[in-house]
Amino acid sequence: MSTNQNKEKKTKHTVLTKSYLTKGLKIFWAIIAGGIALFVLLFFLISQGFLGVMPTFEELENPFISQASIIFSEDGNELGSYFIENRNDVEYRQLSPNVVKALLATEDARFYGHSGIDFKALVRVFVGVFSGNYSGGGSTLTQQLAKQLYTKVRTDDKKKAVLEKFNEWVIAVKLERSYSKEEIIAMYLNKYDFLNNGDGIFSASKVYFSTTPDSLNITQAATLVGMLQNSALYNPLRRPETVVKRRNVVLNQMQKYGFITQEQFTEAVKQPLGLSINRSGHTEGKATYLREYLRMYLKDWCANHTKPDGTPYNLYEDGLRIYTTIDSRMQTYAEDAVAEHLGKDLQPTFFRHWKGVHNAPFVFENNASEEIEKLLKSAMKRTDRYKRMKANGADESSIEMAFNTRIPMMLFSWRGGDIDTVLTPLDSIRYYKSILQTGVMSVEPQSGKVKAYVGGLDYRFFKYDHVTQARRQVGSTFKPIVYTLAMQEGNMSPCSKIANVQPMIRLDDGNVWNPKNSNHKFEGQEVSLKWALANSVNWISAQLIDKYNPSAVVKMARKMGITSEIPEVHAIALGTPDITLYEMVGAMSTFANKGVHITPYFITHIEDKNGNVLENFLPEANEAMSEETAYLMVSLMKGVVETGTGIRLRTKYKFSNPIAGKTGTTQNQSDGWFMGLTPDLVTGVWVGCEDRAAHFRGIKFGQGANTALPIWALYMKKVYDDRELNISKGDFERPAKPLSVEIDCDKFDKDQRKKEYDLEEDF
Repeated sequence: MSTNQNKEKKTKHTVLTKSYLTKGLKIFWAIIAGGIALFVLLFFLISQGFLGVMPTFEELENPFISQASIIFSEDGNELGSYFIENRNDVEYRQLSPNVVKALLATEDARFYGHSGIDFKALVRVFVGVFSGNYSGGGSTLTQQLAKQLYTKVRTDDKKKAVLEKFNEWVIAVKLERSYSKEEIIAMYLNKYDFLNNGDGIFSASKVYFSTTPDSLNITQAATLVGMLQNSALYNPLRRPETVVKRRNVVLNQMQKYGFITQEQFTEAVKQPLGLSINRSGHTEGKATYLREYLRMYLKDWCANHTKPDGTPYNLYEDGLRIYTTIDSRMQTYAEDAVAEHLGKDLQPTFFRHWKGVHNAPFVFENNASEEIEKLLKSAMKRTDRYKRMKANGADESSIEMAFNTRIPMMLFSWRGGDIDTVLTPLDSIRYYKSILQTGVMSVEPQSGKVKAYVGGLDYRFFKYDHVTQARRQVGSTFKPIVYTLAMQEGNMSPCSKIANVQPMIRLDDGNVWNPKNSNHKFEGQEVSLKWALANSVNWISAQLIDKYNPSAVVKMARKMGITSEIPEVHAIALGTPDITLYEMVGAMSTFANKGVHITPYFITHIEDKNGNVLENFLPEANEAMSEETAYLMVSLMKGVVETGTGIRLRTKYKFSNPIAGKTGTTQNQSDGWFMGLTPDLVTGVWVGCEDRAAHFRGIKFGQGANTALPIWALYMKKVYDDRELNISKGDFERPAKPLSVEIDCDKFDKDQRKKEYDLEEDF
């Protein structure tokens, strides 16, 4: 072959090689361009929602995060919350720097350097996808937030998982455009479920460490951030040792990225987990009975009030802020007073009183065994256990067998916590029949604000509310309403005299009513109305209701806010009606508020989660009696404490300030009452067993002065000792106009004697 031919051949080969290279490069760049185009098209389709649901602009701007509704006391403390998720949002400025540092070091160290997608991690994901070894990971903090808020697919299908990852990328970029980095951090921590009612960083801080997010120290912050990987696995209540190891990993990351020093790391890893559990659910914490009462009211309120989008508010998800009239300090004092008197004194006395007595603690005159069996069976049918078994188709014999079978259970006790025991459900019912129950409510009479509310002993065990739900015979606490008519209609005074003789009152049905006195002091003599009320003399009350008639007494009770059924019969003068403690405290407040009845109320206002006021609340008010009549009644009721059935407030509890009051004890000592009035607070207390057949067997222990009055005394001592509450020890304010009658009974007696002498001289 000639040289020219060789050159020509080489030239052709070179041209052909260049042609192939050019063509290859074109194909390569075409593939790259196509890939980019497909990638762009993919993201475009995703962003438009063609490959999966994509949140709207409004949803991105206002992502829905379920928030608990919180109940606040008037003095600014949280009483409790209603929730499906126990979540309350915090802002970035409310987060401890320790939390932010732990979060960034562990979850997204390059958080401030990307716009929602970490491209280094992105390359790792693509390599995994094309190699068939995709296993997730690589998510930025913003992508994790996107997953929590908007993407819900949970599948083993790798193609769907990859598509979900693409969705997260797009949403993450949109979130970065809509929110600042700080807002994204706060949103992420607010949304995460830390378990055990720790929904979001606010609740988690309280549940696990009894603190707030801004106060979390390094180890606490590392613990909570460590849970973000898998809160079910790293659950401090179930796997504390595992959680400590995970916490130390977080601390190591913090040291690695320079957020803490080597010395801080060395010291922190030595620390114990340091949990301080505070799981305040629906049945725990302060004012549990009030919270349940309000829950029922608020559910109705939500159903009748709509959000801007037209849908009703949801008490458990919409983060309402309910501001109550309750003072958290006074609530604590009331609950402590109940525990002190019942737990340390009255309940042990009751057990000793009935020890070794047949059929304890029930008093039945006839067929006691049969009556007790009926009572227990009736109680059994009211239990949740019975209702569940019945709903599941169990017959009566199977249910009774279950109730007579010993099982492990927890019982309420005042003695150092709950009793962990093995007992039949029926025996537990009988045990609870021996537990003395109580109700306490304290009201500011001038405003109607309820300051303390104790519906029972422990809501976990006793769901029945003895403030607003229970109606019990009120006994002699009803008598002041009868006496009010004598002051208002009869122009009488506390010093007016009336013969202490047994009335024989012929009723409309032809029968004769002749009530008995509980004591025989000064029978057959004239006594003052003040002395008669102080000593709860039945004969005087009976004479007064006969003079002014039962219908007038009922009308007065209605004016004073009592709505329970009251029959228009003479016997109501002795306290036979069944009335709630709530109504009785409201009625007695009328005397302390110069004759104006203000309906006790619990809520001052409700706000939405953004602080917008949705409704303000004001109580209803009406003039029930004249100012003078109210003042005369206060003067009358002072006698109860000065010389009457409430005198132990002076002798035993050493109160020296002006107090008006009224004790009450129903037949057979089933119910003990005390109503205590001071210028700034009116407080009522009821004590008794769940069933009226269970009670003390004598007046010594069973009278209201022994069962209910001590709770009032212990509560008010604590209230007065707290100077910040500023509760006055002064006297009740006199009416602006001079009184038309005399209330100084010593002076009244002198004047009466002088009049009688002058008449004799004239004669």
